[in-house]
Amino acid sequence: MIKNYTDANPKTVLKEVFGYDDFRFLQEDIIKNVLNKKDTLAIMPTGGGKSICYQIPALIFDGITIVVSPLISLMQDQVDSLLADGVSAVFLNSSLSWDSYLTSINAIRKGEIKIVYVSPEGLNSQRIKDLFFFFCIKVSCVTIDEAHCVSEWGHD
Repeated sequence: MIKNYTDANPKTVLKEVFGYDDFRFLQEDIIKNVLNKKDTLAIMPTGGGKSICYQIPALIFDGITIVVSPLISLMQDQVDSLLADGVSAVFLNSSLSWDSYLTSINAIRKGEIKIVYVSPEGLNSQRIKDLFFFFCIKVSCVTIDEAHCVSEWGHD
């Protein structure tokens, strides 16, 4: 069962879920921007607390948050950390067995998941498109967690 933080303020979620008393530099401003459903670009150093900037809104929004992340190991670390904090999160990628993949898909369809990590190519797959569009999954936020997910290399 997902704890409902829909009416919570971000600082309450920060304390209750993540155990921190105060936000780091600019986190609160970024979170407020996201909660106001404004397109937001946040560039922060490694270890600067970027993830909290979308994880807290994900818990406050009533739908799910899709996080586009490029590396399986990063997805696994994020999901493990969230699960340890009591947040319902999954990743969908090629490292999963078919049974694990189906278990995650079914949990998403039942509304048991708040944060879904997927690779850029996974997000573009028909299977993922079908999940989010044909099963009426309410997506409240889409986050790109690593700028190189949207970069394109070449002469053009």
